[in-house]
Parts: sequence; C-alpha cells; structure tokens
Amino acid sequence: MDWLTIVLLLILALLALYEVHLRLLLSNRAAKQFPGPRRLPVLGNALALLFNDQVSTFKLPRRWAQRYKESYRLVIRGGFVINAIRARETEALLSSTKLIDKSILYTFLYPFMGKGLLTSTGPKWFHRRKILTAAFHFNILPKFLVTFQEECDKLLRKLDADVKAGNTTTLQSVAARFTLNTICETAMGVKLDSMSMADEYRAKIQEVIKLLLLRVMNPWLVEEFPYRLLGFRRRLMKVLKPIHAFTRSIIKQRRDLFHANVKNVDDFSEENIYVNTNQRYALLDTLLASEAKNQIDEEGIREEVDTFMFEGHDTTASAFTFIFLVIANHQEAQRQLVEEIETMIAGRSNPTEPLSMHDYGELKFMDRVIKECLRLYPPVPFISRAVLEDAQLGDRFIPKDSMANVHIFDLHRDPEQFPDPERFDPDRFLPENVEKRNPYAYVPFSAGPRNCIGQRFAMLELKAILTAVLREFRVLPVTKREDVVFVADMVLRSRDPIVVKFERR
Repeated sequence: MDWLTIVLLLILALLALYEVHLRLLLSNRAAKQFPGPRRLPVLGNALALLFNDQVSTFKLPRRWAQRYKESYRLVIRGGFVINAIRARETEALLSSTKLIDKSILYTFLYPFMGKGLLTSTGPKWFHRRKILTAAFHFNILPKFLVTFQEECDKLLRKLDADVKAGNTTTLQSVAARFTLNTICETAMGVKLDSMSMADEYRAKIQEVIKLLLLRVMNPWLVEEFPYRLLGFRRRLMKVLKPIHAFTRSIIKQRRDLFHANVKNVDDFSEENIYVNTNQRYALLDTLLASEAKNQIDEEGIREEVDTFMFEGHDTTASAFTFIFLVIANHQEAQRQLVEEIETMIAGRSNPTEPLSMHDYGELKFMDRVIKECLRLYPPVPFISRAVLEDAQLGDRFIPKDSMANVHIFDLHRDPEQFPDPERFDPDRFLPENVEKRNPYAYVPFSAGPRNCIGQRFAMLELKAILTAVLREFRVLPVTKREDVVFVADMVLRSRDPIVVKFERR
C-alpha cells in the first residue's frame, strides 16, 4: 500500500468521524428541546431497548408517556428519535407532504410485500396511490358488502355451534379467519375456504408475522449481515415461497378471467365491470387494468396484492377482537346498539332484503362505538417515519436522518383531548365534541397524505359484523378489559386469548 492510498484512507476515516461527530452535535441540539430518559455516552438510550420481551417492549413507551406527559426523545447510536404522543407534533409529522418516507423498520417487510403502497415512497408511492384510490371509491363499497354479509353468515354458524356446545369463544382465532376470508375474496376474487391450501396459507401468514416481529424485537438482527448469518433470512424466504406462489397463481387465474370479460381496457371502470355476468369485482381487477395500460408490471401487482392481504386482514381482526371485548364488558352500550339496529330494520320498506350501504349509514351510535373502540384499542398502535431532511416540528428542530414515531396508543390517551382517557364513552364522537378536538388527536387510520386508503372499507366491514352478530346473539364477558396484557407486535395484540360467551337472543 503506497503513501497516497494511506492518506486517502485517513481522509475518508476523518470525514466519517466528522460526520458522526456532526450527527451527534445535531442530535444533542435536538435532544435539548424535548424531555426523555437519561442518555449514556455514545450509546445514548440504546441499553433501555435491549433484553426486553414482547410485554416489556410494549410497556416501556407507555411508562415514558406517563412520565413525560408530552412528546419525548431518545438518542440511539447517535441518531435522534422523536416519539410523538401529542397532537401538535403528530399534526406536524402526518400533515407534511415531505415527511412521507417510512423508517428503516418498514424495510423488514420488503421480502414479503416488496415496495408496495405501505412501504414505498416518492414517485412510485404517488403512482400506486393514484391507481388504487379508484378501487376504494365510495361507489365501489357496495360490491364488497355482499362478500361481508356472506362471511357474516358463516360467522353466525360458527358462533351458533359454540352456543349449542355451551362453549366460550376465543375472539382472535374467529376474527382472523373471518377477515382473511373477506380480504382474500375482495382483494383477489377468491374464496379462501373453498381452496385446499386455505389452512396452510393462513398458517404461513402467521409464521411470516412471527419472523418479522423477531427481527424488530432483536436489535442485533436489524443489520442485514447478522440476520443472514444466523439463518433468519433463509427461514423467512422459505416461508414466503408458497405464499408468493399462491398469490401469483391467483393473479394468473384472475388475469385470464379479466381479459375474457373486459375487451377494451380503456372502457374499464370499477363501477361497471362485470355488470352482465355473475363475476364479482376484486381489487386485483383495477391492477390488471393498469397492467394492460403498462402502468404497473406483474411484480408490482404481486406487491400490492400481498400488501392488501397483510394489512387488510390482521388490522381488521384486531379491531374485531377488541370491539367485541368492549361491548361484552359494557352491556348498556350493547343494549343501545341492539335497539338502534332493530329501529333501523323496522323502518325499512322491505325488512327481508339484505342491508344496504344506506342502512349501515343510519347506525350513528354504532359508528361512535366503533370509533371509541378504535381510540382505546387502535389496531396499528405505532407508525414510524424517516426524516430525510432537516425539519421543524412546530418551533422545534429535527435533524436530517432522524426517526419520527407516532405512538397512536398514547396519543389516543391524551387527557387534554380525551378526559378520563381509559373510560369507554362513545359520546366523545358526537359532532359537537369532535369539533372541539385537534383532528390529529385521533388517527386510528393514520392521517394526512399517507392515511389508510381502506378506512371506509374497514368501517363498513366492522359495521356488517356487529350488525349481523348482535341481531342474533348477546355477548357476555369472560375476559375483563382490565386483565388484558398487551404485547409488542405488528398490530395491537394481547398476550393471552380474549374470550367472550355468546348467547342466543
């Protein structure tokens, strides 16, 4: 090695050290603006995040939220992390048209769903969002409602079997089967229960979630080298292989059907497709039309289908579980729900016809109950963004290369916005009360440019479930709200099964 090479290496090393030093200076400058736990030299707050299990990992941010009572900071390996738990910082983050990049945590999802709507950014994200917005237009929802109601009929038969056997019902397993069936049919146009690999597919999805969570929970697996070296990457790809094969096979089948029915893709619209056939519209059809117009390729379609399969079933299953936990433990609210449903049905011109979008829209108290349940138990309790340029949160500086987290679970418990926050009170969502709050104090579907594209879909599905079940059954508590122990996971989840008992009305 000659002297010139040595000099160049020294210069590079000094530049790297200077960059680290500058990053520490900026992080320390930002850290002085926010409260937060005591930092150690070099390590910052990294030790606090080590050696925690799923329960303690969930509890740690809750303790910090209670201690500081405002948005707080961490410094980890020289990097600044802002944890937003109040509406002021949440609004600055989520309303920004620049701070839309997801943090490094979302890169762990790349092997599963690639860079789809959840994980992509920049022009690709804008393009995909534009394509898929039409698929969730209000006029499209009635096409999905038939599927929801059919799956509700299957759910009622399952609950009836539990009642006849005198059994209690574990909500998580029932909810996961229901929501995976509905998202599979509405996203891909396939009845999962009718396929031989249905149970295998469900099991593989759960295994993927466990492997992704393992990486999030273990800081030494964040870097790609140890993750590969210890064999976790190989395990994940082995599990993903049949999932991706299943998705691709469905896309191929649906593509053939799509082109048999749609002769001119320029005339395609989500509203008129299949009007003269018995075939139902699926979200995949919108992607296939875009493919025919060279707006997306086959791998892009696979990314989006896997994204919707993942996001659309696990989050709604979490909401399903906690909504029934709440109404089982609040019998007066359940009584009012039943009364509202009966009043709505009695006022219909033809009570025997299936319920319509308009009918569900009449259930105003149910709407408030669901929103209050999502406040207390947000299915996605945490979202994370990368700060790729120097930014301001209000009057406070956030340096480039920081991480910005919104702890939705704690945000929804801000006592200034929601007095007595642990109390279940659907009247918090009366119009006159909503008007008094910062709109970014309540974000179960995120907010701003990257809000959840499927929130109306999810709300309609939850209303269909509640209406169908409460017309037939009374829900009684077994698990108490205060006994639930939460764990860190991709969605809000409890350590132990959540159990209720159904009785025929």
